[in-house]
Amino acid sequence: MCSANTIAENQKNNHFANADRVWLFAYGSLIYKVDFPYLERKPAYIQHYSRRFWQGSHDHRGTPDAPGRVVTLIQEQEARCGGMAYCITPEVFTHLDHREKNGYLRVKLAVHFSPHEQLEGLVYIAPEHNSAFLGAAPIAQIAKQIAFSSGPSGRNSDYVLQLASALGELEVQDEHVFAVADQVRAYLDCEP
Repeated sequence: MCSANTIAENQKNNHFANADRVWLFAYGSLIYKVDFPYLERKPAYIQHYSRRFWQGSHDHRGTPDAPGRVVTLIQEQEARCGGMAYCITPEVFTHLDHREKNGYLRVKLAVHFSPHEQLEGLVYIAPEHNSAFLGAAPIAQIAKQIAFSSGPSGRNSDYVLQLASALGELEVQDEHVFAVADQVRAYLDCEP
C-alpha cells in the first residue's frame, strides 16, 4: 500500500519533462473548481475508465477520522469518461500535485477531443493500492457518507452536486455520479 500523500512521488514523474505544454484531463473537481492557470480548455473524454466515488477524502471533503468520498477512475474495458481537458504549462503541476496529494498519481493516457482527434495527456488517478482508497459500496451507503461528511474545503455534498451540475452542463452522462447525487439530495432534504 502506498502513502496517501503523493506529492513527492508525482514530483519524480518525468512524463512530458521537456514539454512546454501538457494536456491535463479533468473528471472531478478540476472541471468546476479551476484554481490554476491554463492556456486552453475544451471538452474531452478518455476510454476504458469509469468515474467512481471510491476514493477517501481526508484532506478536503472529510477528515482523517471521518473521510468523505471523491471520485477516482477505475479501469473498465468498454467505458468512456467525459470531462474537460486543460492545456497547461508544467509549472502548474506544483499546485496540482499539492491539491491532488491525497492518493492521486499522475498517469499518462490518450485524451480524446473527438473520435478522430486525440493527444497524449495526463490525468490524476487514485489507484486502489493507496491508503485513502475506500473502494466500492452500495450507492445509498456512498451517498449517506457523502451527505454527512465535511472537511477544510467544505461539505462533501457540495462536491458531488457541483460535479453533477458541471457534467450536466457538458452534456456528459454518468449514471454513477447522477445516482449518488440524487441520493445525496434525498438525504439533505431529510435534514432538519
